[in-house]
Amino acid sequence: METAARRARTRERWLQRAEKVSDAFGLVFVLVVVTYVLASLLDNRGWSSVVLTLATSATSVVALISSHARERTVRAAIALSALTVVLAAIGAASGNRDWLNLATLIQVSLLAVAMGAVLRRVVMAPEVGSRTILGALSVYAVLGILFTFLYGVIERVQGGPFFEGHPNPAGTDFLFFSYTTLTTTGYGNLVPGGQPGRLIAGLEMMMGQIFLVTLVAGLVSLWRPGEAIRRRRERRDGEGSPTETPPASPEAS
Repeated sequence: METAARRARTRERWLQRAEKVSDAFGLVFVLVVVTYVLASLLDNRGWSSVVLTLATSATSVVALISSHARERTVRAAIALSALTVVLAAIGAASGNRDWLNLATLIQVSLLAVAMGAVLRRVVMAPEVGSRTILGALSVYAVLGILFTFLYGVIERVQGGPFFEGHPNPAGTDFLFFSYTTLTTTGYGNLVPGGQPGRLIAGLEMMMGQIFLVTLVAGLVSLWRPGEAIRRRRERRDGEGSPTETPPASPEAS
């Protein structure tokens, strides 16, 4: 009996914490931008990779909570995030990049699952608002980060250099290449030297354009800024208006 009551109290505290960040896709978008900035300034090697892993872990966990994911799923995500931080720290301390490769693959999978949950929440939203738009933009921005990690793993695993004419690319090069590919900007200064880099880059181009043209553009076209504020104001005015006094009956006079 006492164990059941303790579980009920634990679940109640968990629901209260989850409610605070429910549909907080603005916070998710901020964390995505922070992760992007850190990935632009830090190289995904050594102890810098631990910092990037922490930022990515926070983004994944908050995204799952904001998407109303199950408690079991969020707990598993927290455990996996802690594991990736430990693996990245071991790799930084030992200099063995295999640990970092394993941590990166887990992080890519975890971030993909989290953004899938955000996308599902966005698509199933009853109405389009600013939070919905921020959720869709978060998923779009994370696509560039996911492919950045994937390119880095390919470069470390394959025998030759990833880019033509760039034998020792930095992590910021992969990030820059990923976002120019996602947006189909194509400056041409960084080009994959062979497979599977070219295959993955082409896939990123298609996903970026399809996602931007279909989902984001469709949501923006349905968005009516100020509609929710107008509805709340009308509801408040309706509740605050005085109740009309019915006319007195002739019998009372």
